[in-house]
Amino acid sequence: MPFFSRNTVKTLPPQEVKALLDSKAIHLVDVREAHEWSDGHIPGAIHLPLSELSARVGDLPEGKPVVLYCLSGGRSGQAFTWLKSAGHPVEAHMGGGISGWRREGLPVTRD
Repeated sequence: MPFFSRNTVKTLPPQEVKALLDSKAIHLVDVREAHEWSDGHIPGAIHLPLSELSARVGDLPEGKPVVLYCLSGGRSGQAFTWLKSAGHPVEAHMGGGISGWRREGLPVTRD
């Protein structure tokens, strides 16, 4: 049974996202803009800026649940709502965004 219900909007805490990412159970998508990405992002994340999302929706990864994040949770919540209402395969967003991730002392990269 999947860990997400198909009909439930789910907000995951950073530690849970880290565990899911480490076990390769999810695709993590960063919806922040390019300058934010270059300032640091979560290792293993895919960059798909909110400003380009409607044009690049076909770039959403497939095969595993998609979890979104941004700086603090606002834009990823927006992206989640839009994608879900349009029927795209997104399952959750990370509460607190990368700010919450950093507060937990979790790794960030600039590669």
